[in-house]
Amino acid sequence: MRFGYTIVYVEKVAETLKFYKEAFGFETRFLHESGQYGELDTGETTIAFASHSMGEMVLGSPYQKVDPMAAPLGVEFAFVTGDVAAAYAKAISAGAVSISPPVGKPWGQVVAYVRSQEGSLVEICSPMNG
Repeated sequence: MRFGYTIVYVEKVAETLKFYKEAFGFETRFLHESGQYGELDTGETTIAFASHSMGEMVLGSPYQKVDPMAAPLGVEFAFVTGDVAAAYAKAISAGAVSISPPVGKPWGQVVAYVRSQEGSLVEICSPMNG
């Protein structure tokens, strides 16, 4: 077994993919012609987005939707970079909402938190040993 995908159900898949390119630099790897599903090129593990209508179809029952106006879900994406301050500034300029600016942690990492436009919690952090 291996971890393959994280899928976040969102209102507008194409707009979400565009935001992640502008805010974090991830290219779109795939966008289905229906516009209901798309993937980012993020490395070994795929972050994907699917429409709420697809989520309702495949799950067959209600679920807690990511909502940028509500408190963030207890799940985060962690994006690792050598320059947290620059990545944080880029995300904010692309429309992310600041949760906390870059700060040095006791274990040696620099960490910042933002909310993406669809409401996901994103940690922007330096490598653990850097």
